[in-house]
Parts: sequence; structure tokens; C-alpha cells
Amino acid sequence: MPASLTTRRVAITGLGAVTPVGLSAASTWEALAAGRSGIGPITRFDATGCTARIAGEVREYDPTLPLREPVYPRGAGTDPVTAPLSPKDVRKLGRFSHLGVGAGLEAYIDSGLDAHRSLVPSERIGVNLGVGLGGLPEIVAMHETWRVGGFRKISPFFILQSAPNILAGQLAIVLNCRGPNMSIASACATSGHTLGESARAIRRGDADVMIAGGAEAVITQVAVGAFAQMKALSTRNDEPQRASRHYDAARDGFVIGEGAVVFVLEEMEFARRRGARIYAELLGYGATADAHHLSSLAPDAEGSRRSMQLALDDAGIDAGRVGYVSAHATSTPGGDGEEAAAIASVFAGSREGLHVSAVKSMTGHLLGAAGALGAFTAVLAIDRGVVTPTINLENLDPACAALGLDFTAGTAVKKRVDASLANSFGFGGTNASLVFGRA
Repeated sequence: MPASLTTRRVAITGLGAVTPVGLSAASTWEALAAGRSGIGPITRFDATGCTARIAGEVREYDPTLPLREPVYPRGAGTDPVTAPLSPKDVRKLGRFSHLGVGAGLEAYIDSGLDAHRSLVPSERIGVNLGVGLGGLPEIVAMHETWRVGGFRKISPFFILQSAPNILAGQLAIVLNCRGPNMSIASACATSGHTLGESARAIRRGDADVMIAGGAEAVITQVAVGAFAQMKALSTRNDEPQRASRHYDAARDGFVIGEGAVVFVLEEMEFARRRGARIYAELLGYGATADAHHLSSLAPDAEGSRRSMQLALDDAGIDAGRVGYVSAHATSTPGGDGEEAAAIASVFAGSREGLHVSAVKSMTGHLLGAAGALGAFTAVLAIDRGVVTPTINLENLDPACAALGLDFTAGTAVKKRVDASLANSFGFGGTNASLVFGRA
């Protein structure tokens, strides 16, 4: 690979979010910094009889609402984009695409790239948006339609509603992105991988801009029921906002969530030439496999530890520069402690002054969008000087306490963060870690 391509740096210039705590990046951040929970009783289906009846739902989101101002991704004088989706597109696409296109368009607008499209060919703008489970609610609903009405009742839009890559394809159509277009599916590490692989595409010179992140919308009978049968979900149904209890001795499982978080990544010099606002730099990326178990971390979270170390090595920085770790932490009895032990190992010489927190304590687990949400808090910790809290941490697990880490219990912490790290791990033993730094 030519040396000129290996030294290309990656700037983060746009953020978009549609989550259980906010319908935009700004409202999501405000809620997270304030420690507000978006978890409540399930309303998307009748959960009577299920052991877990709570979730982090996205409520009252309408992707057809007009934008404040239109954007012109095909150039001045062409047809503008006036809303994320038309009513026809909403009928044609699945819920994960509704959420993902909205977050993606917000990130694009936030980046300010629309005013500078003449500077970068559309062939140099790519999209990599991942989904962990795809259109599972649409699959369940269409099976029932077929069962009751037969083949002639199956919608011709069904494949578009359920196929995971349709989100990336639809956003590329909306924003005229004709560069690399793909969709990664690696369970709960999905959007960690989309961000890392997109950064590598820019470094390689395959693209100058990548729109990357993830979405998920599987709050449906089959998904919730299956996770409940695995004994993976919290059953604290009478206290939904207190159910996601990372590192707490009384944690009893994760809370399922839905949403989308999307970033705009740009080659650093291009971003600077056009005067872009740069939130942070994506410095490093590590990806590993446990090769141990389909649903449990490897002993001592060995794969997770290697993932973090690889990301630090790729970034070319010492662990001591990192002031914040946005943990994957899901509120499961085993996983939280194992990841925490791996963090303590990687940061053995620099635990003092390091903060660790779990954003899922407020949103629930966004599955395919979880990695991007964790990266969102890691990036804004640098940009805003605020580490979001781990709420509901009332009685620290003694095993976690023994590690000597500060889990940022209860309230946010104001501090200067020059570098941060975000983890995302998934079923199948797949791991992704990202390192961000002040640009």
C-alpha cells in the first residue's frame, strides 16, 4: 500500500441519533449527560406472559416530518431532500430503516457536507450501516399474513422491509452516495465494526467520506421471548427505569432497546480544508474473536482485552492517555465483571483518573446500534468534557470493586478527556474496540 494512503487520518464531523432517550443527537446527549432513563413497559406488543416486559423503545418518531431546511445532495438546482422518508418509503421499508435513515440524514446535515458537495465526487462517499438482526418484526408479521391469507397476501415490499443491507442502500439513494456501500452484521459488535472498517476504507483511500453506524428495531415477541428464554433479560418489570444495573450486585440481565446512531467520517485534510467542525479523530480500531463460546466471553475476557490493546496499538498511543472507557457492559451477571477485569488489565498502570461507564443503563441494549451509541458517548466526552454516568449503580459488586476502577456511578463527571475508548462485543465471540482522540 502506498505510504501516502497509510497516513490518512479520520475525522468525525457529523453525528445523528434516534434513541429511547431522544429523537436527535442533541436530545440524546442531553438525556445521557443528565442520567435520564428511557426504559419503560413494552408497548409495541402485548408482553403478557413473558418474564421480561420492559424495553428501551423509541417513541413518537416520525421519519416523514419535514426538515428545517432542505438539503441538496445532488447539487444546487436539483430536487431537494425535504424529509428522511416519504410516506410511501415508510410503507416500503422496515422500522430499522426508518430509524437508521433518520439518524443518517441528521449526521449528514450536522457535518455541513451538503454545502461542499462540489468538492468531493459522490463516488468518493460511502455508506456502511449495520444491523444485528435485521427486519425481524417484519418477518414475524409477514409470516402471520401468509399463514392467514396465503401467498397472494405477501407484500412485494417484504424483502425490502427485512433485508439488513437495505438501510445502507436507502441512505445512499437519499444522499447520493455512490462509493463503497455495505452492511455488517456481527451481533452487538455490529456498529463498532462498521465504524472501524469505514475508518480503514478512508485510510486505504477507498473513500474520502464514510457514513457509518448501526440501527436495530427488534422489540417483538420472538426476539424478546427468545432472549427471555435464554435468561438473558432483566425481570425487574415493576421498576423499568432501575432495571439496567451495570456492575451492581443486584443486576439480573440486560434490557432490550432499539434505535440508530450514525457518524460522518472524513479524511482529515479534506475536512479541514472545507472548514468542518471536527468532534474528534478516530485514532485506532481493534477487532478480535474469542473462539470460545457462542454467547459467553472467553476466560478473563481474553478476546476483549486483545481488542482494546490492538485499538491502542493502532492508535499509536499509550493506555495512560485514555481518560474514559465507554464499556460494552450489558448488566448481565457475568459479562460486566469479565469486561471490567479486562479493562483493569489493559489500564493496569493508569487506573487512577480513568472513568468507565455504561450507557445501556439509560437506553437498554441497542444490539446492532450499541457499538455506535458507545462510540457516541466516547466522542462527546472529548468534545464536551463530560463523561456520562452509569445510573442504578447502588451496590457495587465486590468483584468489580476489587478492580479499582471508577464506574462513574449516578451522575456525570466533568473533566477534560483527550482520548477515549469504546467497546462492543457480540454473540459468536466477536469484539470491536475503537480509540478516539482530540483532533
